[in-house]
Amino acid sequence: MAAMAALPPGPLSPPGGGAADAAGPEGAEGLFVLLGAGLAAASHPLLYVKLLVQVGHEPLPPTLGRNVLGRKVLYLPGFFTYARHIVEVDGKRGLFRGLTPRLISSTLSTITRGSVKKAFPLEDMEHVSNKDDVKTSLRKVVRETSHEMMMQCVSRVVSHPLHVISMRCMVQFVGREVKYSGVFSAIGRIFKEEGILGFFVGLVPHVLGDVIFLWCCNLLAHFINTYAVDDNVS
Repeated sequence: MAAMAALPPGPLSPPGGGAADAAGPEGAEGLFVLLGAGLAAASHPLLYVKLLVQVGHEPLPPTLGRNVLGRKVLYLPGFFTYARHIVEVDGKRGLFRGLTPRLISSTLSTITRGSVKKAFPLEDMEHVSNKDDVKTSLRKVVRETSHEMMMQCVSRVVSHPLHVISMRCMVQFVGREVKYSGVFSAIGRIFKEEGILGFFVGLVPHVLGDVIFLWCCNLLAHFINTYAVDDNVS
């Protein structure tokens, strides 16, 4: 499950420095960790409902309605209806099932990206400008995207075990199970039943999704800036 809700490929620093530079690299990294954790917590109910819909859990009967053509169709419950059902079953805290391992995964991902960036800095990298020709600017975009892809892949591998635990905690709602009740107990159970490979189930499609999304976005932005944006527009 990608994504789940997932974080942006890399934190952005404000132009010309600012509060992040004033706080130093450690302070900036801590700020990004807090922002990532807050975003993950705020979006968790949405991710939770999306996951249950993706696995095909339909606890509520469809409702009869009409589409844009006026034909009668059956609609599955929407987000708020689904969320209200979760609250009725598990209470308001039920909307945050699996949040703890997801926060740990988000924190590990942010810290790993920062560590990899320090260990393998992209030195002498000039930003793409309007003065560059097409080949030069494309070469810079490919180099920068490759470096960002490396950081994303390493951070994904490090944080994926906690992502697996978070997903399994949420899916337990379907069968009303309590197999994965905590982070440490889940780690022990997965290792005992599936071995070390159990922590990396679904890693390949997760990484491929990140890589394809990253390349598509960066190349699309490059071609838009090159061919669609006027040179006078900064």
